[in-house]
Amino acid sequence: MRRSKIGLTLLILLLDLCLFPASTTLAADKYAIDPVHCHIGFSVKHLVINNIRGRFNDYSGAIVYDEQDITKSSVEVTIKATSINTDFKFRDDHLRAPDFFDVAKYPEITFKSTRIEKRGSAYAAVGIFTLHGVAKEIVLPFKVNGKSNFQGETHLGVEATIVIDRRDFGMTWNATLESGGLVVGNEVTIDLNIEAVKRGAGEKGNG
Repeated sequence: MRRSKIGLTLLILLLDLCLFPASTTLAADKYAIDPVHCHIGFSVKHLVINNIRGRFNDYSGAIVYDEQDITKSSVEVTIKATSINTDFKFRDDHLRAPDFFDVAKYPEITFKSTRIEKRGSAYAAVGIFTLHGVAKEIVLPFKVNGKSNFQGETHLGVEATIVIDRRDFGMTWNATLESGGLVVGNEVTIDLNIEAVKRGAGEKGNG
């Protein structure tokens, strides 16, 4: 009688594990950033009166996304600084020069999260942002727009905006107007619209 009870208990446990697997055993999914459907842009004041906008055209990265607990997710991105584009060659060449990005010396801009925090109903990625050879911790608020399935692939949408002071990263070149204002603003708004594609089942993330 005792053996039959033990056997029945084991059978129930096995059925429970098969039908209701523990969520803690599921690894987070890894997504590759899809540059064709992304935009990494910025804007900065010019002559105090206008915003000049630009973007980067060459970048890559990965998102490890835990849908059950977003705080267990992570992200890393690498941007090629030379790919900066404001649709004006003279300005772009100046931005690539030592006065600004100095791309020959500092060819990459990177961000790597160290943790994801929940802040009220929103989330923020805390991590190390490296620009112009200077690495600083930043807090990047972001919004997950959801997932979509298309042609057999799962796509993840994320957007984020942050304002940085370029002087914090050693980018100090400027000139003063007759009125006293600056030719180039010090605050730079960075806008991220990211679409990433889920990698194969064998490429799970680990948090």
